Amino acid sequence: MSCCEEQHHHKKDDTNCVADILNQIVDAQDDIVDDDCDIGCEQSIQDLRGDTTAPNNLDTVPVLLYCKCEPFRGFGVRNDQNHTVLDSFFFRVNDVGRDNCATLELLRDPSDTQPGCVDPTKQKTANLRATGICITVNLDCFCHVTCLPAMNTLG
Repeated sequence: MSCCEEQHHHKKDDTNCVADILNQIVDAQDDIVDDDCDIGCEQSIQDLRGDTTAPNNLDTVPVLLYCKCEPFRGFGVRNDQNHTVLDSFFFRVNDVGRDNCATLELLRDPSDTQPGCVDPTKQKTANLRATGICITVNLDCFCHVTCLPAMNTLG
């Protein structure tokens, strides 16, 4: 049974805390203010908006998503001559729809040649960059989100 099938036992009108956090990130990335915490994801959101520091060039709150206790690994295909398959545990939230579906962009360190199956907690994240590869996920399938410090991934 997949994580999503197992997680779908809740009622349709239940809230989804992962979707809620990702919505906050999208709002912050779109310069919409809506938070009141100082730790974890909330701190990254405040840093992204520049609430806690002078104006900055930060544009992304990278996230790790978890299905049960395992980090979610996304796959996509680069639009290059070889149609290279890339994978990542790290994502930029580009959009969250009303139906709890989200568009996530894979983030990778351009110098990283290791396959994504390496433990994400052992990967360096300071040089994550947007890949231009997006995937769509059902947020009802996730039970945990970890936010990394806000950073510039688009520049």
